[in-house]
Amino acid sequence: MKKLLTILLFIPALASANPVDDAAKKIESKVVEWRHHLHQYPELSNREFKTAAYIEKHLRSLGLQVQTGVAITGVVAILDSGKPGPVVALRADMDGLPVPEQVDLPWKSTQRSEFNGKEVPVMHACGHDTHVAMLMGAAEILVGMKDKLKGKVKFIFQPAEEGAPAGERGGAEVMVEEGVLKNPDVDAIFGLHISSATDVGKVRYREGGVMAAVDPFKIVIKGKQAHGAYPWLSIDPITTAAQVIMSVQTIVSRELSLIDDAAVITFGSIHGGVRSNIIPNEVELVGTIRTLNEEARNHIYEALPRKVKGIADSMRAQAEVTLPLDYNYPITFNDHDLMAKMLPTLINTAGQENVLYSKPVTGAEDFSFFQKEVPGVYLWIGGKPLNVDPQDAPAHHTPEFYVDDEGMKLGVRLLTNMTLDYMNK
Repeated sequence: MKKLLTILLFIPALASANPVDDAAKKIESKVVEWRHHLHQYPELSNREFKTAAYIEKHLRSLGLQVQTGVAITGVVAILDSGKPGPVVALRADMDGLPVPEQVDLPWKSTQRSEFNGKEVPVMHACGHDTHVAMLMGAAEILVGMKDKLKGKVKFIFQPAEEGAPAGERGGAEVMVEEGVLKNPDVDAIFGLHISSATDVGKVRYREGGVMAAVDPFKIVIKGKQAHGAYPWLSIDPITTAAQVIMSVQTIVSRELSLIDDAAVITFGSIHGGVRSNIIPNEVELVGTIRTLNEEARNHIYEALPRKVKGIADSMRAQAEVTLPLDYNYPITFNDHDLMAKMLPTLINTAGQENVLYSKPVTGAEDFSFFQKEVPGVYLWIGGKPLNVDPQDAPAHHTPEFYVDDEGMKLGVRLLTNMTLDYMNK
């Protein structure tokens, strides 16, 4: 009887072995090696040629169908299970930033490049090196588990998430235009972003708007020039601009229901005039709008020109509003049904205590262009060492930015498990 009990206790232990966890452990050192290489040799948006070649070499070694040059430097690979089923896309962004690295690492970046006509230092100051390494790892695991797949997996390595250089286009929007979600048609897409402020081993999620739409705008106020000593002879665009700046803030504070979702209107630039005693002909204002639901976004699109025109008319000035200015991103929106279906996967992969419901953020992500076309889920995973106080965690896009290699373990497992569970459940 005692022997039988021992056997019965042993059987569940064997059954609980997780092939994804085992595979992730086996390639962990390779994922770290890839990340260190990518971190040491970052490239700017639309210039990720060596990065793309590095990724392509790995994908071809796995026997995948590989397409290069998508949206200039993007790399796309397809894993065909040979069985009918859905098409799941997994996305990682590849580009670095014009930021000088100040973290003393053996694999610190000392790279320099050209950005908008100037020589600049280059650093992976937002963790895209980890994103690429994690997706390379997930691709290797999924190829090794091909017999458990149903349908196809499309691996998307995207350039220029941080924005194309002046005068160029790039990123997810261009990839969509070039058909990255077609042939075969994608049914669902998953992406994740490492977070320097979230503990290693944790994953943050929410349904609906997770990151804001971004809509830059420009306002040109035209008046009548006059001597500063005789303002009654002018139509003053500066005082008009001052009233516009203050009044536009009431769109958010008095016209939107902020108990639903936050919205932000920020003026980042104001130019007008050349000296203290001359009232100029015109003033230019440039700013950005951030919204987390389409109702708020549509309302601001209507309200901003209305406010500006009304104030300009009251001051006898003229105003021109350009909205959006030169680019805009949709809301990064997690499909409610897909998020609900994937939540058990998050819990099973990370553990209930490590799955955190997250507040939205007013930063933007061009993963939203994929989600505009197909249902998608975008997650945040922890990269902060456990011994670092959250208040001391370095911010993204700064020279001090740092995330721990340990954070990638969970990312590799999540990308793999979400693919397997979506296909099989």
